[in-house]
Amino acid sequence: MLRFPGQGPRNPDDVVVGPLDLAARVDEALAVQALAFGLGADEVAVRRQIVLRHLTYPGARALGATTVDGRLVGFVYGMPNDRTHWWSTVVEPYLRAQGRDAWLDHSFVITELHVHPHYQNHGVGRSLITGITDSATEPRSILSAIDTDSPARGLYRSLGYEDLARQVLFPSAPKPYAVMGAPLPLRRR
Repeated sequence: MLRFPGQGPRNPDDVVVGPLDLAARVDEALAVQALAFGLGADEVAVRRQIVLRHLTYPGARALGATTVDGRLVGFVYGMPNDRTHWWSTVVEPYLRAQGRDAWLDHSFVITELHVHPHYQNHGVGRSLITGITDSATEPRSILSAIDTDSPARGLYRSLGYEDLARQVLFPSAPKPYAVMGAPLPLRRR
């Protein structure tokens, strides 16, 4: 268990990273995602059903970042990749065009990673993603992120993720994404 950002005596802003029953706390998690990602109520309702469906997939698991009083301020979830899942069917042609579609096999996919804006840039996201991938049995990890030069993409690069395909268009997403991949375990500072 890790504590952020107040590394001294426990204070209300301390954060502990550990296992998360995402199905039981899906609404709290999506509230964090809405703040971090700028989602409206309609999009949150759609994503709620997607998250709950993903949690039924073999190997799906989640970690959460909670304050000492139990408030969820960040989460990550993922699963072993399956080429028949929707995300894989969308990104596969882009990866194939780059000669990198083999990344879809034997990979742990980071489905979502979000941290409340107040807790960003304190190592919470790094702890969540390294924590969940450290327990993966797959030799590599893949994810998608909005294809801009953002703090999230900087974090992923610092962990060893590299662009596998760019300008990936998801149906109904207003911005293009990049698909990134990294060998496991992820790089440490």
